[in-house]
Amino acid sequence: MSDFTLHDLQCFDAVVRSGGFQPAAAMLHRSHPAVFAAVAKLERQLDLVLLDRSGYRVHPTEAGLSFHRRAQSLLRELDGLRIHAAQLSMGEESDIHVVIGDLCPRPQALGMLGRFFAQCPGTRLHLHFEAVGGPWERLFDGDADLILHWIDKSDPRVEWVDLCKVPFIPVVAPGFLPERTKRPITPDRMHAFTQCIMRDTARHSPQQDYFMIEGAPQCMVADQGMKKEIILQGLGWGHMPRFLIEDELHDGRLQSIAGRHLPGRIEELAVARRRDRPHGPVANRLWDHIQQEAPQLRRALEPRKPAIGPEPIA
Repeated sequence: MSDFTLHDLQCFDAVVRSGGFQPAAAMLHRSHPAVFAAVAKLERQLDLVLLDRSGYRVHPTEAGLSFHRRAQSLLRELDGLRIHAAQLSMGEESDIHVVIGDLCPRPQALGMLGRFFAQCPGTRLHLHFEAVGGPWERLFDGDADLILHWIDKSDPRVEWVDLCKVPFIPVVAPGFLPERTKRPITPDRMHAFTQCIMRDTARHSPQQDYFMIEGAPQCMVADQGMKKEIILQGLGWGHMPRFLIEDELHDGRLQSIAGRHLPGRIEELAVARRRDRPHGPVANRLWDHIQQEAPQLRRALEPRKPAIGPEPIA
């Protein structure tokens, strides 16, 4: 059996993952004949039939599936080695881009970043504030070194560290709902009232809607601070992160309408970065710094004990 090459393995892997020679060629930026020839050569060298070509789409044979699983491990190790080599070759970065999402507590996050960058005078911090799907899009557009936001943990391109849980609570100002409003409160009963929602700052990804009641009057805002003020003034209702309305819930300026039909939700705030990209020494130290400060962040956001006062509207 002759030795096979990395190129042969990459072509075989691309064909299996994409389901054909043409899409594999496009994925690898190579020609169709080059990919076809590489896989055929690999099969000859191994004396194995790796692909079933009898149908419209090619499929790995049983031997091909087994070989592909081992080949993927090797290719992942190679990618990791390349990234590690790139990191070793980097000097200290002159610029770091961080995106803070709308569910991130800004005073604590900015304090955490401030303490770190005070020790890195040669690196300039570029801060960006995005909402809903905006942080995620920035990360995959290559515009962010890391983000502080919720993430899709099923995406293999991302690594993350959980920072804290952020409860979102549906709230109104006292008197916003008429006295005759029936209990329990359901989405149907809130349909007539203006709902304040966050504007998704994603520029080309599908827009995402959270907590939105279809067909209800809407007030779109760019940040949680404006959303809170609109709700406080009785101009709408909406879901707010608990850490931002703790004082108002405590003294009665806002009331929770959470219940069985409007339960709210708990989001997980994480720091995330691309697993498949190299990171320089400053970015790696920042990553470690945020992990070390995570327990302090969690303690700062622990909810207060409820005050004695009016019960939440159920």
